[in-house]
Amino acid sequence: MTRGSEAPGEAPERILLVGFMAAGKSAVGRALARELGWRFLDFDREIARSEGRSIPAIFRDDGEDAFREIEARVAAELLGRDQVVLASGGGWPCRPGRLDALPAGTLSIWIKVREDVILERASRRKGKRPLLDVDDPAARIRELLTEREPWYRMADWTIPGDHGSPAQLARRIAARLREPFTRG
Repeated sequence: MTRGSEAPGEAPERILLVGFMAAGKSAVGRALARELGWRFLDFDREIARSEGRSIPAIFRDDGEDAFREIEARVAAELLGRDQVVLASGGGWPCRPGRLDALPAGTLSIWIKVREDVILERASRRKGKRPLLDVDDPAARIRELLTEREPWYRMADWTIPGDHGSPAQLARRIAARLREPFTRG
């Protein structure tokens, strides 16, 4: 059953993808939304649109705390929509109560990816990942994963995201959605 629902087997009204940066949340989310005939929305893209500037610019100009406040506001609005696949930012679920307080009918899915895959994918987008703009990005990834994985584990489902295209992962999720709903 979906978070907060009472009937076993109830289909979700919205799907929230969580996971570390470069896990593929946006690419899988777009493909999954196509599979389901739903809309796709990305927290970071919606934040940039609402603020009129990029995520790196928000971090640079206002700092991470200000970004997290904006992120919380935008996420609350997006989580009120139905028939939508949402891609959270990598740090969004890592605050007390965030995954526990999702609206009823929300299915959360952790796209779990290994450190080496994250580093390789993130290196393709230099300057776009403010938290990895450090001398040793691999060490920073390890540090952040250690902090964040306990939060990600709170998701309803975990899907390995190391192998397969976003479309293949989306098809696997869609197929699982057609099965009787279970946690895990």
